[in-house]
Amino acid sequence: MSKIGFVFSGQGSQYIGMGKDLYENFESSREVFDKASEYINFDLKGLCFNGTKEALDITENTQPAIVAMSLSAYKAISEYDVYPDFVAGLSLGEYSALTVSGAFSLEDVIPLVRKRGKFMQEAVPTGVGTMVAVLKASQEEVSRACNEASSEGIIEIANYNCPGQIVIGGENSAVDKAVEILKVNGARVIPLAVSAPFHTSMLKPAAIKLKKEMDIIEIGEIKIPIVANVNARIILDSSKVKDLLYNQVMKSVLWEQSVRLMIDKGVTEFIEIGPGKTLSGLIKKINKEVNVYNVENMTTLENTVSKLKTL
Repeated sequence: MSKIGFVFSGQGSQYIGMGKDLYENFESSREVFDKASEYINFDLKGLCFNGTKEALDITENTQPAIVAMSLSAYKAISEYDVYPDFVAGLSLGEYSALTVSGAFSLEDVIPLVRKRGKFMQEAVPTGVGTMVAVLKASQEEVSRACNEASSEGIIEIANYNCPGQIVIGGENSAVDKAVEILKVNGARVIPLAVSAPFHTSMLKPAAIKLKKEMDIIEIGEIKIPIVANVNARIILDSSKVKDLLYNQVMKSVLWEQSVRLMIDKGVTEFIEIGPGKTLSGLIKKINKEVNVYNVENMTTLENTVSKLKTL
């Protein structure tokens, strides 16, 4: 029997118009957007459907917008009785995955990720830190370059995305030094348009503030196994959630390792839920044998459901 993994989009995949036709076609999707907007007293629907890209790209807006859109897409596919055996999400997407698993309620998660966005934005002054994606280099080569460049300042691996794609982040001078070393060794380097070096120790101030916010939230029972970013392990114990999310802000995201674990556990069908197809591309680079679908609008929803029927 094929097992299904639902994976949830992270920050950077947002676009104006996301979720609009799902909102128009499913009452359950509509309810997610309407309630989410109510919980933070902010018109997420207006922002996502008719807002400006500049407003949507402000981190404290982006995060609740993506989570609301992802959860509304989850509600839409649920209408067809398609459910996951495992869930995971890349960075911000982990909050959507945790909500689907039962750990968070919509009422708790939307205000929490709005604050998370704000804290992440505030943690590092603009222009102090940066992130780059490194292509065509091994994990060992990237680690070596980071160690060598650490004499210039903080630099760490932020994301293990897929074979041949690792993201590094830190203080500008240290990242520049690592880039220099990597380029000499034949790597390709792409600067990322981010406001801070996410998933590095420079984000510790954000993690501390986030922890205080999480302390007042009661975590629900995890009903669907979730694979955590920080350790690429299956989590079923809800008492571990807060600590994992505290660390997730400032530690590496083990995405490649998380996908491999789900495949080892029998997942052959991955469905990316939420805006964009970034995760679909990464999964295919991790393992070409698995099937990957996505749900972000009516067309992709119908295509996914019809393909799953043939299994």
